[in-house]
Amino acid sequence: MYEDKTLICKDCGAEFEFTASEQEFYASKGFTNEPQRCKACRDARKNAKGNSNGGNREMFEATCASCGKTCRVPFKPREDRPVYCSDCFANRR
Repeated sequence: MYEDKTLICKDCGAEFEFTASEQEFYASKGFTNEPQRCKACRDARKNAKGNSNGGNREMFEATCASCGKTCRVPFKPREDRPVYCSDCFANRR
């Protein structure tokens, strides 16, 4: 049903194979678009996104509304909303 295709990476311009098994996987996930980047460019893009979001996130100090201990959260707490430390938050789930 599927045949290997040669595609051009939109970032680096290199040719890469979009194999029949990859096409079958894409179809099983409901993806309708073909990949636009080669694996190396996809990996580089994924790593760049990961570095910009994870390591340098601004943290704010807050007091847990349940146990009263001080905790650090990745959002600015508001007076009208309770903030929970990770332990109390997990227990509330």
